Amino acid sequence: MPHVIAIANEKGGVAKTTTVVSLAGALIQAGYEVLVIDLDTQANLTLALGLNPSTVRRSVSDVLLNSASLLSVSRETPIPGLDLVPSNADMGLAERFLPVRQNYETILSHTLHDNPALSAYQFVLLDCPPSLGAVTTNALMAASHVVAPTQPEYFSAYGLRSLMAAIRRVRGQGNPALAYFILVTMMDRRNRIHRTLLEQLQATFREGLLDTIIEVDTKLRESTVAGLPITHYSPKSRSAIQYAALAQELVAHVQEKASQPD
Repeated sequence: MPHVIAIANEKGGVAKTTTVVSLAGALIQAGYEVLVIDLDTQANLTLALGLNPSTVRRSVSDVLLNSASLLSVSRETPIPGLDLVPSNADMGLAERFLPVRQNYETILSHTLHDNPALSAYQFVLLDCPPSLGAVTTNALMAASHVVAPTQPEYFSAYGLRSLMAAIRRVRGQGNPALAYFILVTMMDRRNRIHRTLLEQLQATFREGLLDTIIEVDTKLRESTVAGLPITHYSPKSRSAIQYAALAQELVAHVQEKASQPD
């Protein structure tokens, strides 16, 4: 079955969606098949991969609320090897009505892990909304790993406290092996405050902080407009190289965990 990685942070504007698209592109270039799932009502991931959310009739909300299968609502993207489960405005209903369903926290987990048809994918990436409500809880319950992008800024780093509390809660609710990693994004090494906060993150999270750092790069903004992962839009750019390194680092962590006895 595929490895499920949630990209999550309560703080918005930390490059969650950019990381999902770019990491997916890097994994594909490394030879993996990838499914990305847009769990955000803003549907930025859907838009970034060339779909207009306002024209999407069936979305991930049908999976969460109406028991539709993931493959029945998934779409191929222009990138061979990359498929998308889109989002639309109906995801707002999912956040409201999910808690009414029995055992709602594990709906996405059962959909992902009890589905032999998903064995075609090696990785599933979950783009979580900027909140820690019912939808993000579903993602955390389904994932083996959480990657938390954060800027080296005070409010962004401070917001990690809420996510760490959510991870502890989910571990106690039925996903005890959930692992997390902090990914520093939008880093400007010329900025003294950025360097200072990076040192503080290293001291606080130690092994939980990924070695890969994603630096500020205008090519990333351009790739979003082009509707392509940075690895495909500008493969020799600094960001493409850094996201390729991120993919390699995460694959190593995932394989190490998978090799450990239960």
